[in-house]
Order: sequence, then C-alpha cells, then structure tokens
Amino acid sequence: MTDPRWTLAIEAGDVILPDGPVLVMRARGDADYTALGDVVCVQGFAPDHDRLAARGLQVAVDLPEDGQFAAALVQIVKARAATLGAIAEALIALPPGGVLMVDGQKDEGIEATLKQLRTVFEIDGVLSKSHGKLVWLTRPETLPDAVMDWIAEPTGTEQGYLTVPGGFSADGPDRGSEILVALVPPLKGRVADLGAGWGYLSGEVLAEQAGIERLDLIEADHAMLEAAEVNVDDDRARFFWADATRFQPDEPYDAILCNPPFHVGRKADPGLGRAFIAAAARMLKPSGRFFMVANRHLPYEDTLKASFGTGRMLGELEGYKIYEAAKPRRAGR
Repeated sequence: MTDPRWTLAIEAGDVILPDGPVLVMRARGDADYTALGDVVCVQGFAPDHDRLAARGLQVAVDLPEDGQFAAALVQIVKARAATLGAIAEALIALPPGGVLMVDGQKDEGIEATLKQLRTVFEIDGVLSKSHGKLVWLTRPETLPDAVMDWIAEPTGTEQGYLTVPGGFSADGPDRGSEILVALVPPLKGRVADLGAGWGYLSGEVLAEQAGIERLDLIEADHAMLEAAEVNVDDDRARFFWADATRFQPDEPYDAILCNPPFHVGRKADPGLGRAFIAAAARMLKPSGRFFMVANRHLPYEDTLKASFGTGRMLGELEGYKIYEAAKPRRAGR
C-alpha cells in the first residue's frame, strides 16, 4: 500500500509538526495516521466513525471545544462548502504557528481548494502524488476575515425545512423523493426510511399517512440526522445514527422506504444502492414491502430480483424509477 502523502512529506522533512496532538477533520476509516503521532479524529459519517473507533483511535462527531492541537489535517470531501467549513474549524482550533495540512484527490476538488487557500494564505508547500495533493501552511497570528465566511450555517428551504450546507439536496427536496411520496401507497405498522437524510421523505409520509405506527429514520450522516430531528416533528418518528446497510432493528419492519445514495466521493457507485436493497430484504418481515426511488440509469433490477420474490415498477418519470418489491428472500436476511 502506498504511504499517504502526509507520511511522505513528514518523513522527507518537508512538513515539521510541532509537539502536541494532531486534529484530523473528516478522518477516514481506512487512512493511516501513524506518522501524525497522537491524533484526535473528527468524523460524523457513521461507517468511518465506527471503523476509526474499532481501530482504537480517539474519534468524535464534532470538534472538541476544549481541544488543544499543535497541527491539523483536513481530508477534503466532494462538497466544497463542507471542505471549506472543515478547514475554517481546523484553523480556529490551532494556535498561531500551528501547521495546517489539507489533503485530497484531484477528482475530489483539491485543485479548487488550493486555489481558494492561495487567495488568503501564504502556502508553505505542496506535494503532488497519486492523482492528488497535500497542501500545508502555517496558521498566522490573525485569521483573515474571509476564513470565518467559510463556516456555513444550516439553512432553510422554501418549504421550511432545515438542510445541511454541502449535504445531499441542500437546496430543497430531491425530486426523486417527491415522486416517491406521491406514489407510495398507504402503509401500516412499523416503517423505516433507509438513508433518511434531513427527513423530507419521512416527514411527508408521516404527515399524509395515519396508519403508520412508527417510522425509524436511519441515517449515517450525523449532521443530516440532527436536521431531520428538527424537521420531523411527529411522535411516531425515531432517529438512528447508523450505517443503514448494517443496521439491526429490534424487530422486522412492515415496510421500508428508500432513496439510496449512489456516490462515493465524486464517483457514481451503484454498489451502494445494491447494499441498501439487500439490507432492506434482511430487515423486512416475510410479508413486508420495499419502496425505492432511483435514477433511471442505475442498474438495480438484478439485485431487486435476487433479494425479493416479487416486484413491480410503480412509475417511471422525470428520469426516475419507482419500485415496489415484496417477499424478501431468506438469502438476503
């Protein structure tokens, strides 16, 4: 395995870390932080958070308010607003003279991030390797005012929903979810929303359907789930911060709704949707039903057939397909 760029820069003497713990923002579950020494990881995405904790690393959902850090590493994400916000938080957490490192791939947007940093900071160095870059700089005595503008606050949509800057469907409801709400038939009993996001799908279905006894919102992104807790004001809703593909309900569901994610970084990955389908089959009662919306081009039909005994398309419009599947196969359980 190739050493991470920060390891190469530190071992070459290009980056010299001050003594003290290192903050890692947007820490990734499989990344090697050995060269950084004592690290405190910040990660609100449940799968990565769980992997970091399982490795014995100190990990928190949010930046510790009382943390004292000598240096920081920010691993960028595809959403520029989220990346700049993490950089700003890291700079605020560092003392003057602290070292900030920013790392990412070209297809994640590291070039644009470097360009943004150059507008307000003197860059100490750049290491280019493996289709990405590591950028580092020294935290000045006073942070430029522009840095504070990088911290985006949650915003409200025209419909009154709270959304997460840089998150999925931050400007308003996803059209696929709107179509699924319109086409889903009456539901009863215990229902789940896999990958619930900031709660649009669950909130609308609960408002329209009195037959639902309980609806579990299962979401891996902690900030999204916090927004959902604000948006979905219904006593039947319960909220779970977890990887939907690994979640274990206390008892099987009568129905599951899903608008699954299909991106890893900036790349489309239909494997994510397939994992959600298999998870739904595992979580449903034998009589349970699964309702899913997907972009028309995504190849989910074979996985649906493998995971369920019966299925049909409820509709196909505006570039989306709406599926209903039933008789979950025991092989998927």
